[in-house]
Amino acid sequence: MADEAVAEPASQKPQKPQSPREPQGSRSPDAPPRGGERGGERGGDRGDEQAQGEADAHDGPEAGDDEAAERAKERERAADRIKDLTRDPLAEEDGEDGPTDLAAAARARRAGRKLLTSGRDFTSFDRSRIGHAHIGDINVSLDARRSGVAMRGGPVPEEELRRLRRAHVEPAGYVRLRRALESRRLLVLGGAPGTGRTSTALALLDEVTRDGAGDGGRVRRVDPHQGEGVRGLVGEVNGGEGGERRGTGYLLELALDRPGTLPPDEMDLDQLASTLTEGDAYAVVVVSVGSAANPLLAGRYGMVCPPAPSQELVTVRLCERLEEARDHESLEHAARLAEDPEVIEAVGLDDLRPAEAELLASLLAEHLLGSLTREELLSGCRSIAAVQAHEWFAGVDRALAAPSSGDRRTPVRSATAALFHPVAFRIALAVLGGGSHSAVSAAAHLLTWELSVQSDPDSTPSRPLFCDDPESDRALSRARSDDGAIDVAGTEVTGQLIFYRGSALPAAVLAEIWDRHFPVRAPVVRWLRLLADDPRPQVSVRAAVAAGELSVRDFEYGFGELVRPLAEASSPRRRVFAATALDQVAGHASHRKAVRKVVDDWSRYGTASLRWTAAMTLGHGRAADSVDAALDALARIGVRDEGRQLAVASLNVVRLLTLPECATVLRRLGQWAEHRREEYQDLALVTIVRLATTGVDEVLDDEPGTPLGDRGDWPLLLALAVTRPELTGTLADLLWTALNTARSRDVAFDALEALLRSASRGERGEGGERGERGERGEGREGGDRMRPGLAALLPALTSDEHDRQQLEWLLRRMMRDQDRPLTTEQASALWRLAVPARQRRSDEEESHG
Repeated sequence: MADEAVAEPASQKPQKPQSPREPQGSRSPDAPPRGGERGGERGGDRGDEQAQGEADAHDGPEAGDDEAAERAKERERAADRIKDLTRDPLAEEDGEDGPTDLAAAARARRAGRKLLTSGRDFTSFDRSRIGHAHIGDINVSLDARRSGVAMRGGPVPEEELRRLRRAHVEPAGYVRLRRALESRRLLVLGGAPGTGRTSTALALLDEVTRDGAGDGGRVRRVDPHQGEGVRGLVGEVNGGEGGERRGTGYLLELALDRPGTLPPDEMDLDQLASTLTEGDAYAVVVVSVGSAANPLLAGRYGMVCPPAPSQELVTVRLCERLEEARDHESLEHAARLAEDPEVIEAVGLDDLRPAEAELLASLLAEHLLGSLTREELLSGCRSIAAVQAHEWFAGVDRALAAPSSGDRRTPVRSATAALFHPVAFRIALAVLGGGSHSAVSAAAHLLTWELSVQSDPDSTPSRPLFCDDPESDRALSRARSDDGAIDVAGTEVTGQLIFYRGSALPAAVLAEIWDRHFPVRAPVVRWLRLLADDPRPQVSVRAAVAAGELSVRDFEYGFGELVRPLAEASSPRRRVFAATALDQVAGHASHRKAVRKVVDDWSRYGTASLRWTAAMTLGHGRAADSVDAALDALARIGVRDEGRQLAVASLNVVRLLTLPECATVLRRLGQWAEHRREEYQDLALVTIVRLATTGVDEVLDDEPGTPLGDRGDWPLLLALAVTRPELTGTLADLLWTALNTARSRDVAFDALEALLRSASRGERGEGGERGERGERGEGREGGDRMRPGLAALLPALTSDEHDRQQLEWLLRRMMRDQDRPLTTEQASALWRLAVPARQRRSDEEESHG
């Protein structure tokens, strides 16, 4: 309260009325006396007009009429102002009165926070720690590159094949793959890198060639960079320089994702199959799933390699590592350790690839053997997702610098967009994961363009229009899709959602691109700014949460490039983006003090746009030292410049009511209602009306399962009356103040009518702000669930005869509504909720007496 105006002397303040309900000074001079006679359409109007008429009689009829008319216009302007201030402050300021879906934004923010802050301390993860742990050869996997790039040709040693036979875990459908190879001699095996496709190919070749002589080695790898791919393999099978090799198995890994590389056609494969048959040989051609490989996998030789089961992979590797122990207790302990929730959370992957399973097994074994502490074990587990992210992005565009096959000087740029699309999809999935597949794909294409332009600014990137493959996108990005609810135009529909297969991957991807690839920051920042303008909360709000997480990693850069520019933008949507990002930064203890300093400075000295952004940040409850400090700042913003930003301040005061310190917020509202300055009174009145018209799901950050979270479809006022019964009297007092203050009376009665209808027919949103946003039916069952809220609030709101008369008038008005009339039965039920049976009998006795 240090920044509020000093109160007037007590002799100048309105005197406290006799009614125990009415707070001192809570009614402004235009409020009717409590218990006065109803006149016209609102109780108390006649009394005001009569008193004013007597005062005007002393000045003559003409002067009295002019002053009365002027006062009537002033009251009308004040009422219109209150009505305007209770509208949605997040709607665009270009004259359009369009709605914004606060509930969808709140859900998107919760989902984004859950996606990127799942308890993993990736901010402080040190990749080098596990390398210093001396746990055998497990550090070989820490900085692995794509295996096909560095593959050399030559025979596979028998020792490697024996080890493969002992440790290989057959994936589902392995027998079908072997039979296809035996019958056709040639198999094109597709799979994502790291899924064990090469091991499966070697296992298949080992099985089908066990009876072969193979002078130069029973199983041979073919260097993908030597010869002409499949055509070169035909010459290899025919013997090349060393003569014919009968009964040999050949492994060829094709890198079709390199610019300028064309897949073999069906005639080349037929020729190779014929040559293999003549030489009694076999070949497996391994390709990465994707648009380039789709024709191969759809042909007669193509099959997809399913991944090996994760649990079996870990078990087999553990048995190998603990072979020296040779006791069942160690194996059982290892199995229990692998299922430890803390270990599972640290790994953060739904399924493991062979190299990852081997790394995890090594970590578990070394911990059981005493070589690793538990902290080192968990740190090593966290490294697994980081390694995957590093492999995805390391040297992606190195091929762009390679000379063409012609003059050896001109860089290959024709397939820039195709090269960057898988990378862009992974980044988009890290930012928008859990959203619709179409939203992620569209965002990925936007980022593909930004990456391509950044890589080659002199060329216009081009991309084929019919080469997208959702299955390939999921396989290359370790993603899964599922049906779920999508917010569309204020309602939920069923659509296809997409997620990473593991909670650790989104944070690992963002950390990788931000910390290890600095040139990528510029196109990513431009891309995030584009997402900030997206009208869909599932896109803009999730992108804001990701922007906050990126800013944590380098606050100077993130604040300067993302937060501050958008906080000063003219568009409310961009300012909401900046506020959401700032709150996400404040969620990290290391940066909370800095965020609070920034928000406090903006609330005091910032431009109008910065103060607006500060108000939206304060509403989340983490940008101030305490709730009292947040309320001081919101009041400072709301009353400045004659209340120009009072609407956004009141919205964020309401958002603070979902915090445990709800009583503190209500106490401050009462103080504002008593304040001598009209701006503070208006802030209280607008906040009270907004409280009655705001739904829980529009302002709540909690997941379902909490008292408020289980009432997401309720009006916040009714939900608080039920979940915080000790505050019911205070809530009723505040609503009574708004109902009995002339300038807020109309919108307050509209809000009360919306509350009554929510329980009478389960329809929230008629009249007031909700009415402007459109009806939002909750069903009769939802209305029945809300009745306890009205049962708690209405008796406290209608404790005397005048209040009950006002409620009776409102119910009769609702019954006369031509569009949605309230039935007599519904009105009687609401009356019984408001007036207990004992009070009804007392009223009847008084009327008869």
